[in-house]
Amino acid sequence: MGTDTKKEVDKQTTNEDIPLTKFQILRNVFVVSIGFVFLFTSFQSLTNLQSTLNKDEGIGTGGLSIIYGALVISCMFVPSFVINHIGCKWTIAASMICYILYMAANFHAVWGLIVPASIIIGLGAAPLWSAKCTYLTKTAVWYAKLTGATEDDVINRFFGFFFMVFQTSQIWGNLISSEVFSKSKSNSTATADELAECGANYDPGREVNNTNLDRPDITKVYTVCGIYLASATIGFLIIVFFLQNIPVHNENKKEKGKFSFHLLIETFKHFWKSPTQKLLVILTMYSGVEQAFIAGDFTKSYVGCTIGISNVGYVMICYGVVDAICSFSFGRLVEYIGHIPFFALAFFVHGGTQIALLLWQPQPNPTYIFYIVAGLWGIGDAVIQTQINALYGYLFTDNTEAAFANYRLWESVGFIIAFAWSNFLITYVKLYICLGFLSVGMMLYVVVEVYDRRNKQKGFDLN
Repeated sequence: MGTDTKKEVDKQTTNEDIPLTKFQILRNVFVVSIGFVFLFTSFQSLTNLQSTLNKDEGIGTGGLSIIYGALVISCMFVPSFVINHIGCKWTIAASMICYILYMAANFHAVWGLIVPASIIIGLGAAPLWSAKCTYLTKTAVWYAKLTGATEDDVINRFFGFFFMVFQTSQIWGNLISSEVFSKSKSNSTATADELAECGANYDPGREVNNTNLDRPDITKVYTVCGIYLASATIGFLIIVFFLQNIPVHNENKKEKGKFSFHLLIETFKHFWKSPTQKLLVILTMYSGVEQAFIAGDFTKSYVGCTIGISNVGYVMICYGVVDAICSFSFGRLVEYIGHIPFFALAFFVHGGTQIALLLWQPQPNPTYIFYIVAGLWGIGDAVIQTQINALYGYLFTDNTEAAFANYRLWESVGFIIAFAWSNFLITYVKLYICLGFLSVGMMLYVVVEVYDRRNKQKGFDLN
């Protein structure tokens, strides 16, 4: 979601029109990055815990499904309306309040609080990321003019720095949860019969007595929620007191005070007219499905069920670190070897890992297997996230806003359905569905590559 912005810049801007110095621009990029780290140290780690911490009645994963449903609606209407009214800085700050409310709701996780909190955070997520993208893009263009560098180089540098810092939030948040939930016992307390119901055999609809899945002591839950709430609040205060606002120019003043249906119309028009977009739908949905599986099902069915909730954070740190390193590396390498080798890598790594998860009956020892699986999933996810974004940018250069709106739409649909079925289907069924999405999505991607090469040779437009 963070790299989806359309690079709309004012080419007529002169150095005299630029309201910030080079130092101020770099300082603000740092401030935005640190603010997001504090916010998502809380949110991403709490997301990883939802399926185990709030598993009763499916509140945790149900709430996550609602978040992405609200996000789809928000993407179509809210961002430009809010940004045009209050600017990038205050849009980021206001959206952070939505996240803070969600953190607070987890102190007493019941449907009556989680549902409205999930809707609020879903509506706030789209303007948050859009405002961040707009802020980084505009300041990067100004910095390029002040230094004489090319705009693309500075934009890539700013976004690269942001995501390098942002990805560390997976480490800090998961480390916090694991340290707070850590037990004096290092070994699993589950019996052999209970362990037999973990992994691919885990059935969320069956009552189990596995103590590994018991909710931690309420004081520890409050401690974690309190730390996360404080972290998100610090992120909000950093933005409020240290980030400078920048002017947002709205060319159509009449539309400034109105919600616009333009993006919604363009999104579905693009989908209807573009055969390439239709072919990419399944693979884009898989992006949401696989992220939901690692956060909602792997953490519960394999890690929590076998070695306890206290180890979820440690395993997910491994996933986050590998994902971040590979995302950075693959983003640099793609210009030399192209998309195809990376998509092939994702197919074999994720496909092989999912087959292994179907066959593997997890045991408490050796524990390093859980970290290996998480790392392999991180490699595949790094390819999926970086390369699908890059592929959309390459294929739809003349219609990027509508194309990336489709990307957000179909990825969110993947999240929605995966979190929605999380509390009903046995894990092996979910793995078969993941394999189905992956296999069909990759086959259709191959068709896209063939279609693209043939039509580029003929001079046709794929947009």
